[in-house]
Amino acid sequence: MTQEKILSIAILTSLGFGLGTASFSAQAIQEGDMFMRVTATQVAPSSNDTGFSNVAAVVPEAESKTTLGLTFVYMMSDNLGFEVLASLPFEHDITAGGGKVGSTKQLPPTFSAQYHFTPKADFRPYVSAGINYTIFFNDKLDSSVGVGTDLELDDSFGLAAQVGFDYDLNEKWFISADIRYISIETTAKNTVLGSADVDINPTVASVGLGYKF
Repeated sequence: MTQEKILSIAILTSLGFGLGTASFSAQAIQEGDMFMRVTATQVAPSSNDTGFSNVAAVVPEAESKTTLGLTFVYMMSDNLGFEVLASLPFEHDITAGGGKVGSTKQLPPTFSAQYHFTPKADFRPYVSAGINYTIFFNDKLDSSVGVGTDLELDDSFGLAAQVGFDYDLNEKWFISADIRYISIETTAKNTVLGSADVDINPTVASVGLGYKF
């Protein structure tokens, strides 16, 4: 486990325990409510990749990245909500043999069913499960690699799971933290190098503020 993942998990755990004794308020969220979260979101790949088919020694790996994340939730009942995850594009360096050989950008829209255990409380832990569709674009190799700059990463469809909490600051604003796992598996292609499986499968950690409409 990387230091970035350990730090993300430690932040979420410490915040959760620190707020675990929070006071309660009537109908903190309920059926029909809508709210959004704005977060700092880190995608930390746990790469398990293969070498390119024509040059097995070149193994593409995606590096971690942090950017602005957005989630929108509609409560279909007091406990059950529907969440959409969006973000600014993540740009990942692609490394091989310890050095940067290219880059790619991706958008990971994720749609989840979210269960809130204590909807009437100030402190509201939740879990979710859903689906993800990751779109890759602006894929390129550095010209110094010597095999041309063309690179294509296929879009990815996979499952996602999440655990997190919200904590009310007042009637409208709350703080939020969560960790989710997303299955992102793609294929990288280059005219000279051939193709390579790239299993990004990141841990996605977010901390930020939310607002109830």
